[in-house]
Amino acid sequence: KVKHSRLANEIDSEIGSLKVQGPLAKNKTIETCYNPIIMSGGSYSLKWSTESSDKLLHFGVIVTSLGARLENYCTNLTRTLMVEPSKNLEEAYEGLLATQAAVIEALKPGARLRDVYDSGVKTFQEKCPDIADKLHKKDFGFVTGIEFREGALLISPKCDEKVRAGMVFIVSAGVEGLTNAKAKDDAGKNVTIALSDTVLVKSDGRNEVLTERAKSRLKNSVIRFKEEEEDAKDSNKENTEDLGRGKRSVVLTDQTRNKATNEDKRKEHQKLLAQQLNDAARQRLAQASGASEAKKIKKSNVSYKTFDKFPVDTEINKLNIFVDKRHDTIILPIFGIPVPFHISMIKNCSQSVEGDFTYLRINFAHPGSQIGKETAQFPNPLATYLKELTYRASNVKEHGEAIAPSNNLTTAFRLIKEIQKRFRTEEAEEREKEGAVKQDKLILSQAKANPKLKDLFVRPNIIAKRISGALEAHINGFRYTSLRGDRIDVLYNNIKHAFFQPCDNEMIILLHFHLKHPVLWGKKKYKDIQFYTEVGEITTDLGKYHHMQDRDDVQSEQMEREMRRKLNQTFQNFCDKVVKQTNDQFDFDCPFSELGFLGVPHRSSCMLKPTSSCLVNLTEWPPFIVTLDEVELVHFERVSFQLKNFDMVFIFKDYNRKTQMVQQIPMSSLDGVKVKIPTPCPSFLTHALDNTLLVKEWLNTSDLRYTEGIQSLNWPKIMKTITDDPEEFFETGGWNFLGNDSDQEDEPEDESESEDAYTPSESESGEDESDEDESEGMQMILFAHEFSGQPL
Repeated sequence: KVKHSRLANEIDSEIGSLKVQGPLAKNKTIETCYNPIIMSGGSYSLKWSTESSDKLLHFGVIVTSLGARLENYCTNLTRTLMVEPSKNLEEAYEGLLATQAAVIEALKPGARLRDVYDSGVKTFQEKCPDIADKLHKKDFGFVTGIEFREGALLISPKCDEKVRAGMVFIVSAGVEGLTNAKAKDDAGKNVTIALSDTVLVKSDGRNEVLTERAKSRLKNSVIRFKEEEEDAKDSNKENTEDLGRGKRSVVLTDQTRNKATNEDKRKEHQKLLAQQLNDAARQRLAQASGASEAKKIKKSNVSYKTFDKFPVDTEINKLNIFVDKRHDTIILPIFGIPVPFHISMIKNCSQSVEGDFTYLRINFAHPGSQIGKETAQFPNPLATYLKELTYRASNVKEHGEAIAPSNNLTTAFRLIKEIQKRFRTEEAEEREKEGAVKQDKLILSQAKANPKLKDLFVRPNIIAKRISGALEAHINGFRYTSLRGDRIDVLYNNIKHAFFQPCDNEMIILLHFHLKHPVLWGKKKYKDIQFYTEVGEITTDLGKYHHMQDRDDVQSEQMEREMRRKLNQTFQNFCDKVVKQTNDQFDFDCPFSELGFLGVPHRSSCMLKPTSSCLVNLTEWPPFIVTLDEVELVHFERVSFQLKNFDMVFIFKDYNRKTQMVQQIPMSSLDGVKVKIPTPCPSFLTHALDNTLLVKEWLNTSDLRYTEGIQSLNWPKIMKTITDDPEEFFETGGWNFLGNDSDQEDEPEDESESEDAYTPSESESGEDESDEDESEGMQMILFAHEFSGQPL
């Protein structure tokens, strides 16, 4: 127990201390603008001149206001802490947050302060119409600076002053006279909620909230206790103890019944997901049907835009084949006229020598020339196209000629090949750049205490040589700097998933970033980048003599174990600092190693591990990452008791995207693998039955529809059928065609049919039993003699 006034005085005395402010207190003057205000227990006031009372702190709703002055410039902060609040208080708090955000958004250069005030009142009336009359409507704050409160610049209904860039406002909002329905005494029933922040007005873009690190979200301002749940658990425990041995068996019987019906519950849930899946997909495609997909048209390359650029050369006048390297053009004589063709229109060319003549055959690109390849359409497909040309020249020199006429064909053939190679290389580079985005500029942090990791390698090999470097977190992203000085920047706003995988049972410890949009580093675009450190020995000398009690081996194992622990701790501290530095806007996801299962996503078998939002494999390269939110459904292929493995196919919500397949998954992963559930564990895995991870159970608890079948399906053909006519697909049942097979497999056969099929007679059954006994006996005799080595 502590008094409001005593707690306020302690805060006042410590606010400028070195212990609280750190290095800032050494060179700067820090003091309070006013004595801190702490209010609770039904006695509240929204005046800035209020003083903290001598009453004891009441653990209901606590309002705290703190004003500080740094180098003579003021700032202010107000927060409300609610202990076990009622629902109406939470709604009022959310409405107050929205009101404050609307006021901050309306503070734009040129706006009148009364208009800013009106936007705040309007927002609160929309969010909380029932308590609109309880809003503190005197003002929504004021301009601050050297003076704590500028009386002429209030956010009030009577102020006509305009907002200017560079102004600093204390934006405040409050609700008075609320009632806490969960209050246990009279002192906690009357409640006031207040918020205030210091805001800097920017000339363009969003205004900067200078006090945003003091979180004001509802989950950061509410305290809840779990006493009721603990009491319920204790009472259940006592009841179980009182029931005795016989009653405990009843409890176990009921538990077994519930376990037996888990499969039925999963089937019911899957049926519900199937219905929701078709409805959601039909609605999504209906919305997307309005936007027509632009077809890719082949780039039209013009050799010479004007006649002036046409080259003048003696070879052209002689009606020889001329290769213009400058404009990537081949000028061919056709019926006595030199005709230019861009190199992109030439598909291929070949040269042959037959007797005294050399032949040069040129094949041109035209609509239909590249069937089966994903090529762009021609801009004028209905125009007349030239298919091929063949030129012939003599290898025999005439009198007075320095070279044979066929030399022109040989030279043209060589130059065409060179230009084609260069042009295709340039085209490949342009295709590589398609889809890649240019990242924003990295804002470097000048602080010396930036989170930093050293001795890291990067995958893929963006840098020419395998050189280690350091990864450092800055204001809006990461920068990796190699020992040679190469730099790689990864910005927070382009990171879709960030993973941290410890080195437990792994040979590397890594940080992996899966990007939203590909980024061009060097001449290639990448969507995944990984920073890792090798742990332990990758290779072991099997010829070296090892002994179990060898002191050197034991010591090396202990050193390796300690090194792994330190590496895990170092990487974890780096991740925690980055999360804290970004104010929880950026977070790392960690794969659950205990829940992994084997599969072949690319070429080699690897361990696939689920995370809270993905299924990943980060150790092998290329990595495998599937975001569960992007998955429409999962289909199991080759599911049969006769096979040891099955395949898993991910169908994405974007039907134009290629399906992802994981092959050779052990059948035990589908039926159940005993694993230890990690602690803490995400919500989608806490319902696993008897600590048994089922792939089906994992997908079901992740709210993903799954189906299964015996056959392997032709997915490119299926997806093409769907995208060609999606309406017809969903009118005929949609994805239910996959579920029919799995439902039929799960249904038991009709008992009457199976009984009527064959009923053996007593003699036949007796003969079968005797035959079985004789065969078993013969097998035992053969086994015994084989084991003893004696002949029969």
